Amino acid sequence: MNIKAVIWDLDGTLLDTLTDLAASTNAALAQCGLPGRTKDEVRSFVGNGVRRLIERAVPPGTDEATVQRVYDAFVAHYGAHSRDTTRPYDGVMEMLDALLAQGIRLAIVSNKIDFAVRELSRTYFGDRMQVAVGDAPERRRKPAPDSVLEAMRRMGVGREETVYVGDSDVDVLTARNAGVVCCAVSWGFRSEESLREAGAEHIAATPQALLEALRAL
Repeated sequence: MNIKAVIWDLDGTLLDTLTDLAASTNAALAQCGLPGRTKDEVRSFVGNGVRRLIERAVPPGTDEATVQRVYDAFVAHYGAHSRDTTRPYDGVMEMLDALLAQGIRLAIVSNKIDFAVRELSRTYFGDRMQVAVGDAPERRRKPAPDSVLEAMRRMGVGREETVYVGDSDVDVLTARNAGVVCCAVSWGFRSEESLREAGAEHIAATPQALLEALRAL
């Protein structure tokens, strides 16, 4: 393995967060008197941060003040319920430990709110992640490369030493914008077909397959 670091997307890549995201989305919509969304609809809405999730979830034409109320309600609900059903995908922990055993540095980069990213990283991965970077005012969110570049800076690695792993078209574009190799995973929120349409060259269906792909780089 020639790489020194792997940077991970969080939702749909390391953690299965969809049920909790859908529950908080619908709780926020209900609080504001708006119709709910199915889990599959929420699946299609995630990837560009909480604000964009809410903008997609509310009915078309919803005024900005109501969007803000739904957003605030989501943040409050998710802050209290982000770990109700969330868990690592099967095989993820073993994969991470195998990479750590080979001296690979690990980081998380997510469009989730920064405090939530750091909390989820500590809760589920302990000290496995050297860096956890979320959405913050001083950085543009993915697909801008800012968060990936920040994680690389903190780990002290360069583009040619880094792989970015994610489950969506946003992640494929993020890696391209950051100038690093992308390995996409199809066990998360997007299908293999959609990942290929987004330009993904490396796609893994399981954590073990991803581990083998990373070892080949």
